[in-house]
Amino acid sequence: MSNMVASIIATFVTIPIFTWFLLYFISRSITKNNKRSFQMATDYSTFFFILAVHYLIVIIWDRSLLWLILIVLIIIATVIVLVHYRINQEIKFRKVWKGFWRTNFLLFFFLYFSLAFFGLIKRMTELFSI
Repeated sequence: MSNMVASIIATFVTIPIFTWFLLYFISRSITKNNKRSFQMATDYSTFFFILAVHYLIVIIWDRSLLWLILIVLIIIATVIVLVHYRINQEIKFRKVWKGFWRTNFLLFFFLYFSLAFFGLIKRMTELFSI
């Protein structure tokens, strides 16, 4: 049983787009609202995209750059807070958090597919350069 749970979690982490689609269809069946379902799937799958980018970096370059990912997250949070404060003259935590989390989704969604494509090309060139 624990192997099955570990396999399911590994699938969610290694293929976060599958996680996004699964979350979208589950939330759509519950809420019956496409826009809200899209937002919920985006919010809940962001963590899986961040983990997937980390593991892709480990697979491609054989080193963990988790520290760099954390620094990028801190920089994004700082920029979001500063921009929000500059526009609104006050910080509304809920709006800042949503902006931060959705910005991370966009960044890590793009990074995931870019790294997957780069890793595929890298492996193919290694395979054919024998």
